[in-house]
Amino acid sequence: MTSIQRTALAVFLVLLVIFGVYKWGYGRGWGDRDVEMQAEIAKKNEEAREKEQSMVKAIADKETELRKANDVVSQKQTDLNKLISAGRVRLPSASCVQATPNPPVATGDRNETPSQPNRAPDPDPGPSESERQTLQLIAQIAADGDRAINQLNACVDAYNNMRNIINANQ
Repeated sequence: MTSIQRTALAVFLVLLVIFGVYKWGYGRGWGDRDVEMQAEIAKKNEEAREKEQSMVKAIADKETELRKANDVVSQKQTDLNKLISAGRVRLPSASCVQATPNPPVATGDRNETPSQPNRAPDPDPGPSESERQTLQLIAQIAADGDRAINQLNACVDAYNNMRNIINANQ
């Protein structure tokens, strides 16, 4: 073998060793990176589970608050319906005679007795069935509105809680 051949063979072997070491290091680096990524993914998954648990707890708390608020509204509606059925709640009566702004001047003698005796007004017959139904429908509409407001407020509060939980670690 000539010196040129030996030199070429030595250069080839050196290049082969350098390429082999590079390939071994490159593969080893990717393996280490994969292990690091798996550890980071496991850490992020654990954080996500903790966030999810706190979000589920916050939603459950809001549902409990909403249920309590709706129970209060239902109790108020039941009490109001009892009062309506008992005749203690009435619509304002428009049958009252309104005084004119310029009343006529009374003529006659003050000492004269009136032609009819003063008598007590007729006893109040109580609310009619249609008035009771109207009052109950008004109470139902008010209760439905209160429930809708409670639900909307709970939704807004839950959204704000979720936003705070999600943005807490960022």
